[in-house]
Amino acid sequence: MFTSSSISQLPHSSLGMSHSEWVLDSGASHHMSLDSSSFTFVSPLPSILVMIANGTPTPLASVGFVVTPHLSLLDVYLIPNLKLNLTSIGQICDFGDYLVIFSSLFLLCIGSIVSEANLDRP
Repeated sequence: MFTSSSISQLPHSSLGMSHSEWVLDSGASHHMSLDSSSFTFVSPLPSILVMIANGTPTPLASVGFVVTPHLSLLDVYLIPNLKLNLTSIGQICDFGDYLVIFSSLFLLCIGSIVSEANLDRP
């Protein structure tokens, strides 16, 4: 598991990752992609700067939907000069009833969790 502060410390070989690979990021505020070809829909935005992990303000090109054989994400920022595609753990949790468990050995994300409030209903 990588946080936004550790992304710049990834091994050099990971900088050559495929544009179809995504890194789970517990520090990213939004899903972000450098690959415009993975978007099924994009909506251009006025000039907005996004602060990336190294502290550089970077222009946001658009926002849209990403669909790959293994991944479907809504509200993804298209930022062409990123080095990695980032999947925001916070955004995953905000868009539904998901439980995310972190361990030194694994990350587990379970969908359609029944909330504690629903457990009290007959």
